[in-house]
Amino acid sequence: MPVGLLALALGGFGIGLTEFVIMGLLPEVAADFAVSEAAAGWFISGYALAVVVGALGLTAALSRFDRKPVLAALLVLFIAGNLLSATAPEYWPMMAGRILAALAHGAFFGIGAVVAADMVAPTRKAAAIALMFTGLTAANVLGVPFGTLLGQAAGWRATFWAITGIGVIALAGILLLVPKTSGAPAEASGLRGELQAFRSGQVWLSILVTILGYGGMFGAFTYIAYTLTEVSGFAASTVPWLLIVFGVGLFVGNTVGGRAADRNVDRTLVVVLAVLSVVLVAFALTAGNQVLTVVSLVLMGGFGFATVPGLQMRVMKYASTAPALASGANIGAFNVGNALGAWLGGVTISAGLGYTSPIWAGAGITILGLGVMAFAAAAAKRGSAKGAGDSAGEVRDAGVVASEADDGGPHQ
Repeated sequence: MPVGLLALALGGFGIGLTEFVIMGLLPEVAADFAVSEAAAGWFISGYALAVVVGALGLTAALSRFDRKPVLAALLVLFIAGNLLSATAPEYWPMMAGRILAALAHGAFFGIGAVVAADMVAPTRKAAAIALMFTGLTAANVLGVPFGTLLGQAAGWRATFWAITGIGVIALAGILLLVPKTSGAPAEASGLRGELQAFRSGQVWLSILVTILGYGGMFGAFTYIAYTLTEVSGFAASTVPWLLIVFGVGLFVGNTVGGRAADRNVDRTLVVVLAVLSVVLVAFALTAGNQVLTVVSLVLMGGFGFATVPGLQMRVMKYASTAPALASGANIGAFNVGNALGAWLGGVTISAGLGYTSPIWAGAGITILGLGVMAFAAAAAKRGSAKGAGDSAGEVRDAGVVASEADDGGPHQ
C-alpha cells in the first residue's frame, strides 16, 4: 500500500480521537465549566450535527479544487478547532472549537476516501479506504482509553493539546507523503457536476443502508456501559477495558470487510448485515452472561465496522463521475445513523424496556438496513443483466445489418 495512506490514517486517528475521547472526559469538562451533564452532552451532539454539515457543505464547496491542498486545509481547520478547545476559557468557545473540528471531520473522510481509492489499483480500492479508516478504529482501541487516562491525570485540556499535536504531524504527512491529486473529474464541472451523482437511485439506496446498518450497531453501542454494568454485572472499572475489546473487533472487521468488499461489495454487505442482525439478537438474549457478552462485543464491533469500507466504496461506485460529494454525504449518513440509533435506544430506555432494549432496537434497525441492501443488490443485478442484454442485442443488430449489407438487402 502507498505510504501516503498512512498519513490519511493518522489524520483519521486524530479526528476519531476528537470525536470519541470527550465521552470519557465529560464529567471533568462539565465540572470545569460549571454546567450540567446535559449541557456538556452538547459537546457530543453538537459535534455530530456539525459533521453532517461539513460532510455536505464543505465537500460541496471544495469539490472543484485539488484534493491534496483541500485535505491539508481541512487539517488546519481541525488543528484550530482542537487548539481552541484546549484553551477555551468557558463553555461557548469550547463549543466553537468542537464545531470547527467537526466541520473538518466529514469533509476529510469524504474527500480522503476518494484520494485513498485513487492511490491504488481498482482491485484494492476498498482495502485502501479500510486502511484510512483504520485510524478511526485505532482511535477507539488505543486513543480513547489513553486519552481519557491522560485527561484524568493531567487535566482534560492536556488531551486536546495532544490531539492538536497529532493534527500537526498528520498535516506534515499529508504534505509530504500524499501524491499530487486533481479535483473532480473532467465529466463533472464543479458543484453542478457533483450534484449529478444524486440522480442515481443506487446512491440514495447506499446512503439509506449506511444510516440503517451503521445506526443499528451504534444504537446498541451508545448505552453499552449501562448494559455491561446493570445487566451483565460487570464492575464500572472494567468498562474501559471491555471497550478496548470492542475496539479490537472494529479493527479486525474494518480490515476484513475491506478485503471482502474488493471481491464483491454487494454480497459482502448483505452477508455482513445479516450476520450483524443475528449477533445483535443473540447479544440481547444473552447479555446476562458475562462470557457471552464479551464474545458479543467483539462480534458486534467486527461485523458492525466491516460494513464501513463497502458502504463507502459502494456510494463512490455509483457516483463514479463525481464521487467526492456523494462520499461526503455518506460520511454524514454515518452520523445520521449514530443519531438515529442513539435516539431510538434512549426512547426504549425511557419507556421502561430495560438496558437490553437499545440492542433490540439496534437489531430492528439493522434488519431494515439488510432489507434495503438486499433490494439495492437485486436492483443493481437486474440493471447489469439488462445492460448486458442490451449490449448483446446491439451486437446482434450490428451482425444483421452487416449480413444484409453483404447480401444486398434485407432477409425475408
